[in-house]
Amino acid sequence: MGMKDQLNPQGELSERVRTQFYIDGRWCDARSAERLELVSPITENVILTVPGGCAEDMSAAVDAARRAFDTGPWPRMAPSERAQVLRRIGQAIAVRQELFARVWTAQVGATIGFTTMFSSLIPGYYDYYASLADHYAFEDVRKTAQGHARVVREPVGACALILPWNAPLILLSQKLAAGLFAGCTFVVKPSPETPLDALILAECAEEAGLPPGVLNIVPAGREAGDALIRDPRIDKVSFTGSTDAGRHIGAVCASRIARCSLELGGKSAAIICEDADLQTALGTIVPFAMPFSGQICFSQTRVLVPQSRHDEILDAYVEAVGHIRLGDPWDTATTMGPLSMGRQRDRVLSYIEKGRGEGARLVKGGGTGGFNQGYFVEPTIFDRVTPDMVIAQEEIFGPVVSILTYSNEEEAVAIANNSQFGLSGTVFSKDVGRAESIARRVRTGNISINGLQIDPSVPFGGFKQSGIGREGGVEGLEVFLEPKAIYFPA
Repeated sequence: MGMKDQLNPQGELSERVRTQFYIDGRWCDARSAERLELVSPITENVILTVPGGCAEDMSAAVDAARRAFDTGPWPRMAPSERAQVLRRIGQAIAVRQELFARVWTAQVGATIGFTTMFSSLIPGYYDYYASLADHYAFEDVRKTAQGHARVVREPVGACALILPWNAPLILLSQKLAAGLFAGCTFVVKPSPETPLDALILAECAEEAGLPPGVLNIVPAGREAGDALIRDPRIDKVSFTGSTDAGRHIGAVCASRIARCSLELGGKSAAIICEDADLQTALGTIVPFAMPFSGQICFSQTRVLVPQSRHDEILDAYVEAVGHIRLGDPWDTATTMGPLSMGRQRDRVLSYIEKGRGEGARLVKGGGTGGFNQGYFVEPTIFDRVTPDMVIAQEEIFGPVVSILTYSNEEEAVAIANNSQFGLSGTVFSKDVGRAESIARRVRTGNISINGLQIDPSVPFGGFKQSGIGREGGVEGLEVFLEPKAIYFPA
């Protein structure tokens, strides 16, 4: 197909981002010969080889974070001082917005239009948490029977942030902006497939004057990551990724009573009511299941349609998906690129086979689109899906959508809730009051009416196996704080 990789790592990335880790305010060499190969999902060629961390690298990073928390200035600064540094980090990210978008496209294959749009939102997280300095109460006073108590919210400590490969910078920033404002210190373990974003962010933090040891970045695989979550010097682990990995991390944290927040999988339902405006619904559902090849935790992958409008909605949906242009993500006319990895493509294709085997009707897609290089899977729609089918229950993390029918509102809510997950959702109706009534009955952490929104000031996270804790909003700050009560006599 003639596609080529357009990122020039030697020309666009500093030598330290390509060859070193960031520990204790310094760029340093890896302690082992471990290497991470960054494979292009577009051409399947290795675009760059970078060092991978070992347990000793992690230990050095934890040591720096621990020291910065226990004896450094950061947790002891006034919130307004930390807010100034956060704003400068946001500004440094904004200056590099184009680079972040290009690195994202190169590593995971999301279209350049998508990565450019979402990269522009990232400074907003740092600005939002900086804005809390004006009014968030880190202390309050409460009357007691014998005097009063001062309730102080202190930073939780040295934290491990463990990131997935799909949207590394935005998911790191959701955690980091909140935790930095709280006064915590960090060891960040980016995914071995997408290490570059966090390392470029280290350059932003350095430029912004973040004190040494507050932010430490060590890209690594599972073994070094396991050493990190087991380290008794780490007070809290915040993880975004698969439910299986979250289960393991949660168990390790529980064994040593470490704090833990988990943002995990989803199988979100889009409920289209009988009176819904179809263009509004399709305008939301098509982009939020497909453009990043379905590799977003909040993808609306179960589309619930009333029996009375099934044929009309299915035909319109198939037609809308037909306009998705699968191809080179560097081409601005492309609306969907490849999946991020070969193993991801194979996993998605295996789910498509399961759907066929279970008796669902494949109405669109199902193959690799005729591409002989790159990890492509076509936008795929299954109809006649029943709630108990594997493709309706498990997170596929690919461009595969299931159409399910319902006969009344109660059944729609029951189908939406028939899931181990509860992360996101949407409801479409011309009657906003009716849509709200449905939204309140769906057991999910986020649900949007006649659209799909995410905002830094609003908590994001899931019910059930979609996770524990929240990111965004005041709620995202409070997972990085420990309340302490100090009692005073009368």
